[in-house]
Amino acid sequence: MLKLFRFLRPYRWGVALVMALVLLQSLAELYLPTLMADIVNKGVVTGDNAYIWRIGGFMLLVTLGGTLVSIGASYYSSRISAGFGRDVRGKVFSHVENFSLQEFDKIGTASLITRTTNDINQVQQVLVMMMRLMVMAPMMCIGGLIMALSKDAKLTLVLVVAVPVLTLTILLVARKGLPLFRAIQKKLDKLNLVLREGLTGIRVIRSFNRLEHEQGRFVEANRDLTETSVKVNQIMALLMPLMMLIMNFSSIAIIWFGGIRISEEHMAVGDLMAFLQYAMQIMFSLLMLSMMFVMVPRASASAVRINDVLLQDAVIKDPAKPASKSGRHGDGKTISGGTVEFDNVTFSYPGAEQPAVEGISFRAMPGEVTAIIGGTGSGKSTLINLIPRFYDIDSGSIRIDGVDVREYTQEQLRAKIGLVPQKAVLFTGTIADNIRYGKEEATDEEIRRAADIAQATDFIEGMQDGFGSMIAQGGTNVSGGQKQRLSIARALVRKPDIYLFDDSFSALDYKTDARLRAALRRETTASAVIIVAQRVSTIMDADRIIVLDEGRIAGIGNHRELMATCEVYREIVSSQLSEEEIA
Repeated sequence: MLKLFRFLRPYRWGVALVMALVLLQSLAELYLPTLMADIVNKGVVTGDNAYIWRIGGFMLLVTLGGTLVSIGASYYSSRISAGFGRDVRGKVFSHVENFSLQEFDKIGTASLITRTTNDINQVQQVLVMMMRLMVMAPMMCIGGLIMALSKDAKLTLVLVVAVPVLTLTILLVARKGLPLFRAIQKKLDKLNLVLREGLTGIRVIRSFNRLEHEQGRFVEANRDLTETSVKVNQIMALLMPLMMLIMNFSSIAIIWFGGIRISEEHMAVGDLMAFLQYAMQIMFSLLMLSMMFVMVPRASASAVRINDVLLQDAVIKDPAKPASKSGRHGDGKTISGGTVEFDNVTFSYPGAEQPAVEGISFRAMPGEVTAIIGGTGSGKSTLINLIPRFYDIDSGSIRIDGVDVREYTQEQLRAKIGLVPQKAVLFTGTIADNIRYGKEEATDEEIRRAADIAQATDFIEGMQDGFGSMIAQGGTNVSGGQKQRLSIARALVRKPDIYLFDDSFSALDYKTDARLRAALRRETTASAVIIVAQRVSTIMDADRIIVLDEGRIAGIGNHRELMATCEVYREIVSSQLSEEEIA
């Protein structure tokens, strides 16, 4: 958890102020029992009412001052912890944005959400306590012991027995609870994962009547978390009665032996009352520390998980000497057009036994349509994901305009690309906002033109507010085909050098598909277009078709050439088209 405290550097003066205020509050509370002892010894015993009023008024002033500094400490500690939480959340979010898909696969989306919300909240809450208690508890404990010694050294022997017993009790309970606090965070991750899958996949769950199965998964994960939480709370619940028992026995011992000391005239009544209060302050300071022992282990587990994210280096990094923005690489090569070259590319997913793609070599030229087709799991989408460097290849090279993609910054590289993913993703906001996502400064005219080419204008204008119509979370108020067309419009408004369509026409009817491809042909004459498709009809007219089979290229050519030379392609065509259509 200490590693996270580097985010407190901007607040170091605020932390120092809180500690100073807490110190003043502690001094005020330590001074009050001595004033009370003076009132009893010098005022009540002698009947000096003037002294009682004078010292009593002074006690009220000390109490008021202690209250004011306590309010100030609470206010500033709350502000500092809130600012700390904001900064850590911002850092985690910006760091996660730099992750490649490999890091997302490793940590998991549900876990990242938990770490950015629940875990940071845990640390933030403990920080407030630490700023207050890490000064007050030791100050009250040590100060109380000193003041108790000043009242009667022999009576302090009671505390010599009580304090170690109390400390040992706290340590034993905390030792039992610490592993369980760590387990709670992992079980919370599991619950979030099950909940997220249940909510995002509700259509599939209902369509297959698997509601009871998903409810069972949730109940099991929820019960697991509940049982662990109950167990840890039962352990921590023992702490308070044990501490009260020790404190009460300590009070009895102090009063018993203190009474003997008074009867022997070694101690005054006021001093015994003050001693008892100091003993309670010492005990309560240990109680405050025990509260930290309850929360710190869980916060510590959360801090470790947050640090794991922050210390997770992105596998994909920008080069030390990137391609220049002027359009020339460091060695003088000109960067222009949109030529994509794969040169003997091999790539394996982390932990996979076999490469996803192997020995891939081809070239996609500007003004041409390059299509990729193959069976399920043949590596089509993998090739698309390698071009914008969502993953880095194991061997070979991918070049854009003669420059290896690893020599561009990720921003430069992706500025050249307009990607339409396999699963159309829309964001909450208007239709215009979603299309403008591809180009922030796009004009209304550019948005409309992109929608026209994507064959989306008709259904957009049919909506109540046209381009100002709101898209619901996840795009649930539009159909699959409408989502795809809006995703295509988002890529078109960008006007990139390279268009990547990852099975982006699968939800379109044949008529819309044909119109869209024809419009794309006219729009993308200066750009390279790479299309991944399952339907042969979508890619028959492509300038170049790449046939994949189990991660390797089975054939390259146009439709006619492949029909004559590639058996895998002929099998795909014959499975989809009738003999008349093939002819």
